[in-house]
Amino acid sequence: MTVIWIIAAVLLTAAAAITMFRLLAGPGTLDRLVALDTFVAVTMCAIGTWAAFSLDTTVTYSLTALALISFVGSVSVARFRVRDTDREGGIT
Repeated sequence: MTVIWIIAAVLLTAAAAITMFRLLAGPGTLDRLVALDTFVAVTMCAIGTWAAFSLDTTVTYSLTALALISFVGSVSVARFRVRDTDREGGIT
């Protein structure tokens, strides 16, 4: 059973690293927004995995708080976003 937890931790770490790369290297604002939402989802999966591994349900309240804050943040950024311009000066 320990092997399964190790595999889950390795996969979640790899997903977080790949998502962080996209967050830092994303060419546009919406690319970064999607990467941030994905990173929050991976973090929520990691918290859920930790709750299942440790049999501690007190951390599950943070899942609800993280989901609400992420939703409000994403909607705010999408609502008040300014258009990106490409390198030639045109609007994308």
